[in-house]
Amino acid sequence: MYRLFIRPLLFLFAPETSHHLALKALSLCLKIPLLSQVMRSTFSYSGTHEQKTLWGITFPNVVGLAAGFDKDGKYIKGLDALGFGFIEVGTVTPLPQDGNPNPRLFRLKQDRGLINRMGFNNEGVDALVNRLKSLDRDKISAVIGGNIGKNKVTPNEEAHLDYLKCFEALHPYVDYFVVNVSSPNTPGLRALQDRDSLELILTTLLDTETHRHSAKPILLKISPDLTQAAITDIVDLVNSLQIDGIITSNTTISRDKLKTASTQIDKIGNGGLSGAPVREKADQMLTWVNAELQSDKAIIAVGGIETAEHALAKLQNGADLIQVYTGFIYEGPLMVKKIRKGLEAAHTSIA
Repeated sequence: MYRLFIRPLLFLFAPETSHHLALKALSLCLKIPLLSQVMRSTFSYSGTHEQKTLWGITFPNVVGLAAGFDKDGKYIKGLDALGFGFIEVGTVTPLPQDGNPNPRLFRLKQDRGLINRMGFNNEGVDALVNRLKSLDRDKISAVIGGNIGKNKVTPNEEAHLDYLKCFEALHPYVDYFVVNVSSPNTPGLRALQDRDSLELILTTLLDTETHRHSAKPILLKISPDLTQAAITDIVDLVNSLQIDGIITSNTTISRDKLKTASTQIDKIGNGGLSGAPVREKADQMLTWVNAELQSDKAIIAVGGIETAEHALAKLQNGADLIQVYTGFIYEGPLMVKKIRKGLEAAHTSIA
């Protein structure tokens, strides 16, 4: 039904408009008792081998929603009802910011991809904290992660202070953290993947009294456009610090091997590419990271996942958890259940 009727209808609207319409409709369904029952029945699934424990946290299943889908934590209840094992909110910054001007989100239908240059648009960390405070966690199955960044106006030499503000504010309300230094849509942000800059940010968080008193997992999200040598350097840093893992990977600035006409791509301009076109690059990056990351660290793999087969390949290649975003837009809400059922079937057949 989604691919035949709902997706064509949503795709009549601008991408950002349809995104908000879909999420508001999801929230509305939960408020209507009969629709809520139907929705929960439709998307519910319980496999025998789904749970995964990392860092002392039990994830209901390994399928997560990547950051950027619900930046401000407005739709956690609805997304949780779709069966995600974990939901990552953000990227959030200390101060609210509008992000880049519209249009800033583009569909590549032929490629089953998206290009975005959102620019960390969010309502600021205080607004997110207030929302998480009011959330009844006893009614939420999913683990909640907080993806943190810096404001556009903050110079890179002060970036660690922005990450610190978000970390301290969110600490009581999220289960793990992701340090985002890899979005291509905030000027100069990727320069923070330089070892010295990265070490300052990470050690600033690790050295807080908050972390020493009540440590929560900290992961690093990196770019798929890094060279293998740069990845080796970053993994070496993560191995040497008490950082808990790496997310492979963010969006790419590459435009290689696209089916979409080059004239259309040129018209769209700058932005990060996600979805099916980034799968091969993300898989290569996962291989590199897995080969060098210490066994006590975890990997969350994201990039081009649309099916249980894609998810299984990531897990077999070293990922502990997987996240979806663009594939979820093209495949629809039943995608989560399908992946979970497929992974359960694969586990049963192997066993």
